Amino acid sequence: MRRGLARTGRTRCPWAGSDPIYVAYHDEEWGVPVHDERLLFEFLILEGAQAGLSWITILKKRAAYRRAFARFDARKLAAFGSADVTRLLADPGIVRNRLKISAAIDNAAAVLAVQRELGSFDHFLWSFTGGRTIQNRRRASADVPAQTPEANAMSIALRSRGFRFVGPTICYAFMQAVGMVNDHLVSCFRHNELR
Repeated sequence: MRRGLARTGRTRCPWAGSDPIYVAYHDEEWGVPVHDERLLFEFLILEGAQAGLSWITILKKRAAYRRAFARFDARKLAAFGSADVTRLLADPGIVRNRLKISAAIDNAAAVLAVQRELGSFDHFLWSFTGGRTIQNRRRASADVPAQTPEANAMSIALRSRGFRFVGPTICYAFMQAVGMVNDHLVSCFRHNELR
C-alpha cells in the first residue's frame, strides 16, 4: 500500500500511515476546530505528554489517560495531591513521567485561573489565531513548520500564566490538532473538507 493511502484509496497526509488508530485520528479529529474547554485541555495535556515520544504512543494510551486524569475535568485534576501522583506513577497505561504528571495537575489549576480571569479557556486559546482557523496550503510534509509566530506567542502567554510543557513546538502541534490551523496537505482529502 502506498504511503498516505488507506484501503479506501483516499489520499491522506503521509504521517497518517496505515495504522487504523492513526488513520481514524487523521480522518476524524486532526484539524477539526475544537471549542469544547474540556477537550482543549485534554489535547494540551496529551501534546505535552507526547514530548520526546511519538504521537501514536499517546493515541494508544488516550483511554487510559482519560481514566487516570479524571476525564480531563480541570477542577477534579487540579485537586490531585501527592497520593494521586504516586498512583499515576504506577499506572502502566500512561507515560509515567513525574514532571509531565505534575505539569498536568498544575496546568489544570492554570486553566481554572484563566477561566476565572477571562471567562473562557477557549476564547483565550483561539485569540492567538484571531478566533478563526488559519488555512494553510502546504504541498509537502517538509513545508510544515515545527512552530510559528502564533505558536510562539501562545507558548509565552501560557508559560506566563503558569502552564508547563507548552513550548512553541508543543503549542503548534496543539494548534494543528484542535483546528486552529489547517495543515492537511492540499493533496489530502481532508484539506478541502476543513476549509
